[in-house]
Amino acid sequence: MAKSKKALIQELASKYNLPLKAVSDIVEAQFKYVAKVMSDGSFDTIRLPYFGKFSVNANRLKNVNKKNGLTDDKG
Repeated sequence: MAKSKKALIQELASKYNLPLKAVSDIVEAQFKYVAKVMSDGSFDTIRLPYFGKFSVNANRLKNVNKKNGLTDDKG
């Protein structure tokens, strides 16, 4: 069952006796990493436990690359 980000942060903070801010920073870092990898275009699918799989539509990636003046799918 999927959890909200806030619920996951609260659960992890309680489980590991950590401050909410520290756990929130860790969770946010995961999303920043996914955004960076996606912007580089060097992935097939990225899976984050509790949040699911993230991928980019190949046609959309081609359109973005075309707008940015890039010629191949990898950027």
